[in-house]
Amino acid sequence: MDFQVIADNFTYFMIGRYPNGPLGGLGLTLYLAVVSCILSFFGGLILGLLSLSRIAVIRYPINALINAVRGLPLLMVIFWMYFLLPAVLGKPVPESRTVIAALTIFTSAYMSQIVRAGIEGIPKGQVEAALSTGLKPWHAMLYIVLPQGMRNMIPSFVNQFVSLIKDTSLAFIVGVSEITHVGTQVNNRTMAYPTEIFIFIAAVYFIVCFAFTSFSRWLEGRLAWRKSI
Repeated sequence: MDFQVIADNFTYFMIGRYPNGPLGGLGLTLYLAVVSCILSFFGGLILGLLSLSRIAVIRYPINALINAVRGLPLLMVIFWMYFLLPAVLGKPVPESRTVIAALTIFTSAYMSQIVRAGIEGIPKGQVEAALSTGLKPWHAMLYIVLPQGMRNMIPSFVNQFVSLIKDTSLAFIVGVSEITHVGTQVNNRTMAYPTEIFIFIAAVYFIVCFAFTSFSRWLEGRLAWRKSI
C-alpha cells in the first residue's frame, strides 16, 4: 500500500479548499454535525415537551410527526429537503443548508425520545409536590423536572452526536464536499489508491467518534458518581 496520496492531499482532506475556497473535508463534516446537533437539541427539546402535552390536539399530531420521521431513512429526508426547500422558498438553497435542515429534522425526532424518557424518568411525586406548593405545571417542568432530567439525558445526547457525525457521510449524495465526498474526488482523480483513501477516511471517522464516545462514557460515570454523593 502507498499512503503517499494521503500525504499529498492531507490539507484537502481536512479543510477542502479553505481559505482560498469553500470549507470542505473533515472541517465541513464537523461543521455540519455541530450546527445540526445544536439545532436538533432545541428541536428535540420542543418536540419532546409537546409529545407529553396533556392537550390531545397537540400530543397526537406531534407523536405522529415524530414516528413518521423516525420511520424514514435519513437519505430520503435529505432528498426531500434538497428538492422541497428550493420549491417552498422559491430560490436556490445551498446544499450544505439542505443537509443541515435534513439532519436537524431527523435527529430532532430521535432526541425528542431522549427528552421524553428523561422527563418520564423523574418520579411523579416531585411534580405533584411542586404543584401542591402553588407552582404552575410549566414552572414545575422548567425549574424541577428539566434540570434533573437533563443530567440523565446528557450521555444520550453525546451518543446521538456521535451518530450524527457518521450520518453526515450521506451528504455526499447531494454534492456536499464533506470528507467522504473529498475522498471520492481524490479517488476519481488518481484512480489508483481507493483502498488507501477509504482506509484513511474510516480511520478519521473512528478517531473522531471514539473520542466523543469515550467522552460520553467519562461523562456518564462522572454524573453517576455525583448522583451517588
